[in-house]
Amino acid sequence: MAKALIIIGSTGSIGSQALDVCERLNIRVVGLAAGSNISVLEKQARKYNPLIVAVMDPEKGSDLKQRLSDTPIKVVYGLEGIIELAEFPGADTVLTSVVGIAGLIPTIKAIESGKNIALANKETLVTAGRLVMEAAKSRNIRIMPVDSEHSALFQSMSGNRKQDIEKLILTASGGPFRGFTSEQLKEVTIEQALKHPNWTMGSKITIDSATMMNKGLEVIEAKWLFDIDLPGIEVLIHPQSIIHSMVSYVDGSIIAQMGVPDMRIPIQYALTWPCRVKNNIERVDFCKINTFTFEKPDIKVFRCLSFAYKAAEIGGSMPSAMNAANEVAVSLFLQGQIKFMDIMDIIENVMDNHKVIVDPSLDDIIDVDRWAREEVMRLYSLRKH
Repeated sequence: MAKALIIIGSTGSIGSQALDVCERLNIRVVGLAAGSNISVLEKQARKYNPLIVAVMDPEKGSDLKQRLSDTPIKVVYGLEGIIELAEFPGADTVLTSVVGIAGLIPTIKAIESGKNIALANKETLVTAGRLVMEAAKSRNIRIMPVDSEHSALFQSMSGNRKQDIEKLILTASGGPFRGFTSEQLKEVTIEQALKHPNWTMGSKITIDSATMMNKGLEVIEAKWLFDIDLPGIEVLIHPQSIIHSMVSYVDGSIIAQMGVPDMRIPIQYALTWPCRVKNNIERVDFCKINTFTFEKPDIKVFRCLSFAYKAAEIGGSMPSAMNAANEVAVSLFLQGQIKFMDIMDIIENVMDNHKVIVDPSLDDIIDVDRWAREEVMRLYSLRKH
């Protein structure tokens, strides 16, 4: 069980819920980090009294330093500050819940400093799965999944041998546009895309769920977390979001993990493993939810899922290029600059234009990420003209 925690991405949905879990379980919060939301970060710092806080935005970080000058809390900022936070002594676990590739370097630095990882940042393993898992293995570091699907897989594997696994089944709600045709998707609005039917999440992840890129990223994350080849990872639409994922075994048995769609459950399990701790979170009432339905995802309409499988199959630097293209395209959509279906077109074009590096270093991955972001903007500029 974690005793002292650093949260990178504390002002987001996962980070905020993790703080609630820490408060209830009496886990010491040693450090907090955010991108730029210093108003929320200041409130969190005053409430939880960490030893250190970090802000990615240097200007906002300098402002926060002034705001917290009446406290003994150390304030650092910029990438160097986030790294200092990740390496800060006195914590045994780092929860990385920041969105996007921004979580990669701090996660690696936390691993290198000997801290266990509670991982809520898919992009870390999507972009650099081999490097991260090798670093963790060499230092005997535990990476505990926080995503509900990967937590479910982890729990469903407990007590069983890896060689007995037939396949992993990642469930997906289908998002707000389940059953839509390509024609219907052409006219969806930002407001519609942000209305997830079951989960409350940040805007970027919510859009990823609507395009099904989120599930594609989870497929790649599962490949690295559990060392399972792509043919052994299946995605299944389960609109009720009660079964969070399943593991099918060679004898025909299927073990599923269930619960209400509440991220505090997998967050708590990642922080208390191997123990389970009582809480007051709502329980599933099977008499009210008396029907479970399943269907295959429509990868012809929701092409992002097929992009992720393709990127993972090609390997090397391709997942990094795909991920960066998605991050920028989603941002453009949320700004009202492109339409929903343009997200998929842009990602496909960037992947087509990318020259794959077979065995990328960390520097290569960062360079590819930068190239892909620039390529998206180049393509966007061409579209405008």
